[in-house]
Amino acid sequence: MSKRLSSLLTAAVALAVLALPGTAANAAEIKVMTSVALKSALDELAPVFEKATGHKLTISYDLAAVQKKRILDGETADVIMLTRAMMEDLQKQSKVAGDLRNAAGTPVAIAAKAGAPKPDITTVEALKKTLLAARSIVYADPAKGGLSGVVFARALERLGIVDQMKGKTILVPGAQASDMVAKGEAELGVGQASEIVPVAGVQLVGPLPGELASMTRFTAAVGSASKSADAAKAFIDFLTGPQAAPKLRAKGFEPG
Repeated sequence: MSKRLSSLLTAAVALAVLALPGTAANAAEIKVMTSVALKSALDELAPVFEKATGHKLTISYDLAAVQKKRILDGETADVIMLTRAMMEDLQKQSKVAGDLRNAAGTPVAIAAKAGAPKPDITTVEALKKTLLAARSIVYADPAKGGLSGVVFARALERLGIVDQMKGKTILVPGAQASDMVAKGEAELGVGQASEIVPVAGVQLVGPLPGELASMTRFTAAVGSASKSADAAKAFIDFLTGPQAAPKLRAKGFEPG
């Protein structure tokens, strides 16, 4: 994306946010707990929201499974944004209040080094051949709860190539797969598309094909213990509204 287009998008988002409730006179501090997969988008969207409303965002990023555990263990936040299934579970346990709002979705995808020929992953069989031919592959350790790692581990089982891949697999604790591909430490990487797109030196090959495909839907709600519920709702309105959509798409997400 050109700098001029990026500036125009930022200006458009800023103008749209002015219509949201909340002003500097009613400024609140909003604590957000969310997945690290959303970091690239929220790092750009948060300052726009803060400037327009006067609210201050404090955002905690970690693996979605880790964040859910913290909330179940008693940690609170004004806005909680995790996977749809996790949010539905938290809603059943009265950890969030009001409706769940879909904010963004991102597929589990394959990354390769920028400039390298794109491997064929257009079909399940093509993906299998590409994986068997790869010198190395890196993805999030499923045992640590990384969503893309869990999905990819299941894909390897369905492909019947778990044993063949063991010797060339690198497991990382979080969203570091794309960085390792960019540095040449692994030939291929697996991650959420939103974790791949922002990283310099890598290219998005594409999502997992066919029946292996998996879309992670991130859903937001106000925390049940929030003392700034109106401000929290304003932030969710911003994230789920048309003003945030261009930034989300630019970071590898599908809005809503």
